[in-house]
Amino acid sequence: MQALLDAIAAMPYPTDATRIFHGRGGRFPGCEQISLDAYPPVIVLTSFAPMDEPQLAAIGAALEARWQQVAPAGESLNWVFQSRNVGANVEPRIMAGTIPEQHVVTENGARYQVHIARGQNHGLFLDMAAGREWVRRLVEAHPQPQRMRVLNLFAYTCAFSVVAKRAGAGQVLNMDMSKGALTVGQQNHQLNGVKAGASFAAHDIFSSWGKIGRGGPYDLIVVDPPSYQKGSFVATKDYARLVRRLSDLLLPGGHALLCLNAPELGTDFLKAQVAESAPALQFVERVANPPQFADVDEERSLKVLVYREPLLDAAI
Repeated sequence: MQALLDAIAAMPYPTDATRIFHGRGGRFPGCEQISLDAYPPVIVLTSFAPMDEPQLAAIGAALEARWQQVAPAGESLNWVFQSRNVGANVEPRIMAGTIPEQHVVTENGARYQVHIARGQNHGLFLDMAAGREWVRRLVEAHPQPQRMRVLNLFAYTCAFSVVAKRAGAGQVLNMDMSKGALTVGQQNHQLNGVKAGASFAAHDIFSSWGKIGRGGPYDLIVVDPPSYQKGSFVATKDYARLVRRLSDLLLPGGHALLCLNAPELGTDFLKAQVAESAPALQFVERVANPPQFADVDEERSLKVLVYREPLLDAAI
């Protein structure tokens, strides 16, 4: 656990939501099941293996000592522990301080509601920060961003949409089966003053191609599904069903951002899906993950691939 304690000792005062320690990347032997995140003003320790009380006490003492060094005078430490060990109660345990009732964090100037006190997911996936930054740059570089149409599939709480709208995109359609997640997404748009031009559809994507098609064609399609969610999406059988629709939905020159967070499936899996189901799409790049999420094996980490629909005159 020394690597975690060393990371805490070097931790800067957190302002944006970010990962502080990424044991899950396998770079710190003995800490593979641990992550430490900042959702200011709360620090969240997550473990996928059992942790005993002496270990938690040592971590708490290290956090308190560092907090006294970096935090503004009089600001108390808030931190929680969440056990993701099989069979454990996943509800976070408040170890010190409190959790704000209305908890809003920032990332690169954008504001998002998070919910640390319930469930496994907190409302903003920190490892996707580079993907959101890529979307921001794409929209800002468009000669007429106000005319851009963006499709955000598996939108969750609509962070991609918030970024696109803040960058000037004209229209974004957010689609997710979870009405609750989309409600938070609408609130995120309101928080950022970018509600106009954003729409939200709580539908099964695979039953909604007609609605999706009527909203297009699109300059950008973001595909960020769960890797495995029984009854909703299983990457090994469902990703191809998505990919084969992309060329029909994209404008010439439009981009698709394909995301996959399944350790057992590498970039070759995604590339094979595109080669078989949408061979016209051109591979552009893999978006590098944030340095805070460095992994000993990048093929096991989050995969974010950029593809482009050829321009109409590309074959001339």
